[in-house]
Amino acid sequence: MNETTLAKILAVACGLGAVTAFAQTSTTVTTTKDAAAGTEVTETSTTSAAGTITTYTPGSDYLTFRAGTTGAPVRYYYTKNTTVLDPEGRTVTWSAVRPDLPATVYYVREGDRMIVRKVVLSKPVVVEKETTTTTTTTEKP
Repeated sequence: MNETTLAKILAVACGLGAVTAFAQTSTTVTTTKDAAAGTEVTETSTTSAAGTITTYTPGSDYLTFRAGTTGAPVRYYYTKNTTVLDPEGRTVTWSAVRPDLPATVYYVREGDRMIVRKVVLSKPVVVEKETTTTTTTTEKP
């Protein structure tokens, strides 16, 4: 194989990876054999979105997720290979997933579907209500 052809293929692969990396959270580029030049570049991009799980029904094949704080919820499909992690990075069961829970989903686009590879649950935002109690003691003369 000609060295310039290999250099061109690698340059295109790196260029595609760099452009994709700026628009997405993480990118994986895999190089395999090509019929014409002896090498083929196959690119798989994993994208992440942080937001809130809006609906989840055990036994279904999807959950709806709202990225950020605004916008419409989007349907994300999961498989038996989808991993659910707690905020410390430990694997947990799907029973930990519930609506209104902040999370980050890592997904790949397959056709018109977003297939979730990993769900990282976040700690729910705790709003602490501060209460002040004042006690006044009065002595009688």
